Amino acid sequence: MKGFKDFLLRGNLIDIAVAFVIGGAFGAVTTAFTKVVVEILAKLGGAPNFDEWAPLGLTSVGPFLTALVAFFIMAFVVYFGIVVPYERVKAMTAKTEAEPEPGAPTTEELLTEIRDLLKNNAA
Repeated sequence: MKGFKDFLLRGNLIDIAVAFVIGGAFGAVTTAFTKVVVEILAKLGGAPNFDEWAPLGLTSVGPFLTALVAFFIMAFVVYFGIVVPYERVKAMTAKTEAEPEPGAPTTEELLTEIRDLLKNNAA
């Protein structure tokens, strides 16, 4: 039972559970947003609803195309609403973290200075 308890209380499991819950909530938000976009498209030029379309009697083609359109709308929202802003923030923070302080000596300079001090003390 101790091993099972350790497994349940492991940090990664909690992180995954939180990500799963937030992902489910985010899925509901993106689904609702997709419905809004589809309604706007319907008012502009007709709803992209292919559910009734059945070429050659294949009734699963229409719902597949409707799901495909919804997927692309959702992918658009995720990319431009989350990925692009995240990458911009990541790039801004990476630039500030990567730049050394002006005037701060490099590791090589410090080692050279220590070597020279040791030489002068030994002589």
